[in-house]
Amino acid sequence: MRTIASTDHALHFPKGELSGGEFVRPFECPERWEYIVRALTDSGFSAPEAPAALDMTSVAKIHGDDYLRFLAQAWSLWEADGFSGEAIPTVFPARRMRQREPDHIDAKLGYFAMALETAITPGTWQAVQSSAACAQTAARLLGPSDSSAFALCRPPGHHAGIDLYGGYCFINNAALAAQELLDAGASRVAILDVDFHHGNGTQDIFYLRDEVLFLSLHGDPQRAFPNFLGYADETGHGAGEGFNANYPMPEGTGYAVWADALSHALRRITHYTPDALIVSLGVDTFERDPISFFKLRCDDFTDYGRTIGRQTASIPTLFVMEGGYAVEEIGINTRNVLSGFLGA
Repeated sequence: MRTIASTDHALHFPKGELSGGEFVRPFECPERWEYIVRALTDSGFSAPEAPAALDMTSVAKIHGDDYLRFLAQAWSLWEADGFSGEAIPTVFPARRMRQREPDHIDAKLGYFAMALETAITPGTWQAVQSSAACAQTAARLLGPSDSSAFALCRPPGHHAGIDLYGGYCFINNAALAAQELLDAGASRVAILDVDFHHGNGTQDIFYLRDEVLFLSLHGDPQRAFPNFLGYADETGHGAGEGFNANYPMPEGTGYAVWADALSHALRRITHYTPDALIVSLGVDTFERDPISFFKLRCDDFTDYGRTIGRQTASIPTLFVMEGGYAVEEIGINTRNVLSGFLGA
């Protein structure tokens, strides 16, 4: 399994995020990437390879033009307006307000943001492009000689919707990989999101489409971010009806219950017979993750990697890195999933 990763990820490192009424050091930090690389290297995985330059063609098919223009210009507009801190929105278009993009950068941030924890810095856009390039390059690897690959994306992507950012995400890397595979000739792609938090952005992008089956295992949105999407009755709309499946689970969920949901999702995937599978790999289901409430242990990640590998053995599979904020264990748990998958 080849790993695609970029050291440009470190260009995005906000100084703080709003959590529990305080500004704290961001949970999504550069050392997450470093722990994963170290764990994979120490376990005999091949050295990470740099991605090719990002081709925006597929990106423009999953995100709106106005949104992509905003991401590219946000920091320069923020700086030009004389702000010295990091770019964080202070106002949002709430219910019954006009959904119109304003001219002022402070309001633009709120127009395109879904949450306050995700700051934009001088290096964010370059890091975002490099992260997306990792997913795109890894997707292009899948074929007869490479039946699996790992895109070590940072920043992550699954909360980024058609025209919104948040949850540490700006471009939806898993959705980009799916679009890349469709553009290359695939007729059906499945995305399995095993991050603790619902992949609201991926659902948003494909909710009306029938060539991507999206399945997400996550914390009940009544209690867990992103809170306003991820319920079991969200099954797709129009052409996409039946192509969206959510598995929300309560606080304290352990591996036995979580694994049952995984088995159900994998049965749906095998019945769908996709040309490729993308796994949005968040390891924040870990029992000591600081911003999650599932109770998976390190060995459970090996087991479910093995389960995925066993049940999807004939399907080319791409793992795309998402969350995981118990930093000292993120490398162990990521390696365990990939090792389990390869040893299935």
